[in-house]
Amino acid sequence: MTALNTDAAPNWIAADWGTTHLRLWAMRGNEVLSKRSCDQGMGRLKPAQFGSVLEAEIAQWGTDWGGIPVVACGMVGSRQGWTEAPYRATPTDPRAQLIRVPDHAARPVYIACGIRQDDPPDVMRGEETQIAGLLAQSPDFDGIVCLPGTHTKWVRLRAGQIERFQSCMTGELFELLAKHSVLRHTLDTDGSDLPAFDAACVEALADPARAYGELFALRAGALLNGFDPNSAASRLSGMLIGWELAATRDLWTGHTVALIGSPKLAALYARALGANGVETQDYPTEPTTLAGLHAAWQTIGACP
Repeated sequence: MTALNTDAAPNWIAADWGTTHLRLWAMRGNEVLSKRSCDQGMGRLKPAQFGSVLEAEIAQWGTDWGGIPVVACGMVGSRQGWTEAPYRATPTDPRAQLIRVPDHAARPVYIACGIRQDDPPDVMRGEETQIAGLLAQSPDFDGIVCLPGTHTKWVRLRAGQIERFQSCMTGELFELLAKHSVLRHTLDTDGSDLPAFDAACVEALADPARAYGELFALRAGALLNGFDPNSAASRLSGMLIGWELAATRDLWTGHTVALIGSPKLAALYARALGANGVETQDYPTEPTTLAGLHAAWQTIGACP
């Protein structure tokens, strides 16, 4: 938790409530006064528990902020969350459409709706707020947005509209293979061998089918040749991102790509795209999320 700026009182609270964590920021307009986080994500809670968890976390700031509104994005609005915030269909403006949580007496709580694509079927929840934050910072951006993570999103943004998007389970696949497959005996998940990453990424992008057949070679190489665990992890990461680039080639080819993600992961995507002549722009996750939530907060007066 960051120390509270006692020179100003917040007039709203921003919340990024995902599957594993709740992150809160005490806000005065677009200024962050204090922030805190906990592990009470959607995956650990029943719908009836969200309200008490939220109030308990706000109370940890040690001051009476009753009635100050909360604007939230993420899995808190899923079917398994606090209140389902319905998906909006593409093409659509990524700037938030909010619903109000019913029957929470302590304060107004608003949740951003997700976005759906009907053909081919795809959904996002939380990323739309980050894209809105990108537009708040760069209103004229026109191109591709990549949001690396557990389920990486590739989004075509044209004239301020999400036109289409594609999700790739790259982060989840890496986690499953590195921790729950036979490869767990082979990998050091630090994965800092960049030449090994580069080579695997190039190979997987050029010939995805052949690279798929080389997955088990990571294990065999460790058994027979003492293949370095750090290099093995880097190669696995390069393979998976290379496959992802092959699957999304029609989206990123010839476009500038904006990256919204953790510094380490965004750097790998920038490296892989740069090797293919693609210019990238970095938008750090926290300020971009907050810019999107701030834009949503400004619409509360129009919220039903």
